Amino acid sequence: MGVLSRLSYVVRSKINAALNRAEDPSETLDYSYEQMRDELQEVKQGIADLTTQKKRLEMQKRRLEENVEKHNEQAREAVNQDREDLARRALEKKKQKMNQIEDLEGQIASLQDTQDNLVEKKDQLQNRIEEFRTKKESMKARYEAAEAQTRVSEAMTGAGDEMEDVGRAIERAEERTEDMEARSEAMDELQDSGVFEDALSDKDSLDRELEEVRTSGEVDAELETLKTEMGKGSSDSGESEADSAELDAELETEVESESADEDIEAELEELKDDDESS
Repeated sequence: MGVLSRLSYVVRSKINAALNRAEDPSETLDYSYEQMRDELQEVKQGIADLTTQKKRLEMQKRRLEENVEKHNEQAREAVNQDREDLARRALEKKKQKMNQIEDLEGQIASLQDTQDNLVEKKDQLQNRIEEFRTKKESMKARYEAAEAQTRVSEAMTGAGDEMEDVGRAIERAEERTEDMEARSEAMDELQDSGVFEDALSDKDSLDRELEEVRTSGEVDAELETLKTEMGKGSSDSGESEADSAELDAELETEVESESADEDIEAELEELKDDDESS
């Protein structure tokens, strides 16, 4: 197969596929029905024209028959007048008219046969059109029902083009949402780590570090002042350690006491529940 033949085949196949997608069976059936009705109308018009032509020949035949009768009367009168020559001429004209009448009768008979044939075909075509109309309506109803069922099935299964577009839109929305969530978490992490400087602040990272050191120094100085006021300086470190040990012991005793109280309360609650259940 040559290049041009292949190209022509591909083009025809593409056009045929496009036509199949664009073709609506309901519209096609209606169009076919209208075409058949147009054909029936043409047949009826042909019958009418043929009948008109036949009527013209019949009228011409009647005029010839009147002339035949007239010539016959002329011949009789000529014979009564002893004018054989006139009688002969009248009879000759009568014979000519009778020959014409015979030809017209043959034409009229032929037209009548054609008319009868056309009428029979017209009746057959009309019956076919009625049958086609019934089948057409049935096929349209079946097609519309199948189309509706297909749309419902595609909607339920998500196999249709529209549902496919909806599914893709949902996937894109989910992807964008996940991207925005990840970006938001990244911005929070970078902000907490100090990578991004506050746009409203005129301090850089060095200023913030110096401020942290200065704050820590102020806290240490205040702590030393407090210790000095309470007599907890470095000379009293032994006493401080003893007091610290005593304080730890008191805290442990207090914790154990609180734990014992909690155990007692738990046992009381269990007894109370047993009494209520009994």
